[in-house]
Amino acid sequence: MIRVLLVDDQQLIRAGLRMLCDAQPDMEVVGEAGNGRDAVLLAERLTPDLIVMDLRMPGLDGITATGRIVAARPGARVLVLTTFGDDDHLYPALTAGACGFLLKDAAPADLLDGIRRAAAGDSAFSQDVLHRLVQRAVQARAGAPRSAPGLTARERDVLALVAEGLSNTEIAGRLHIGVTTVKTHVTSLMTKTGSPNRVRLALYAHGA
Repeated sequence: MIRVLLVDDQQLIRAGLRMLCDAQPDMEVVGEAGNGRDAVLLAERLTPDLIVMDLRMPGLDGITATGRIVAARPGARVLVLTTFGDDDHLYPALTAGACGFLLKDAAPADLLDGIRRAAAGDSAFSQDVLHRLVQRAVQARAGAPRSAPGLTARERDVLALVAEGLSNTEIAGRLHIGVTTVKTHVTSLMTKTGSPNRVRLALYAHGA
């Protein structure tokens, strides 16, 4: 069971998220907070598996709250859910320790998938955000993606496509293999390259 803490200053948003999560057999909303200060306190008291965090809130904002939560409990998983997908919000949130960044216009199925992935230790990003992260790395370090020693030919193929910002499903279609096989290759790549998540793996491929 994934224990979720919802943080958003809009009660209607929290109510909708609660209904969505509570309808899932593998999720339970254990608390709600309407500002960053309460989020920090509840995160410490409830120790949820995942915190769904808004960014713009009165008092203590979501970025500062994320930083305090992760500093107090390094293993905490914070998934940002916001209306603002610009770099001024994205990079500070990642620096603060967020493990993913989704936009509020995401489809419910994508949000639920993001929650499950983030809780399982993966990184969840809206597709346009992930593409932008990778593109920035490409611009910063021009040239062909680098590889790591000990990779199989198939792992190098998968790494190159991860570097392009493709999802597991897109990679599976491009290489004509199963999604489960892609996940296995991505996990192996993270281990071999020392990348804690998919974004770092993509940045690694471009030498960032």
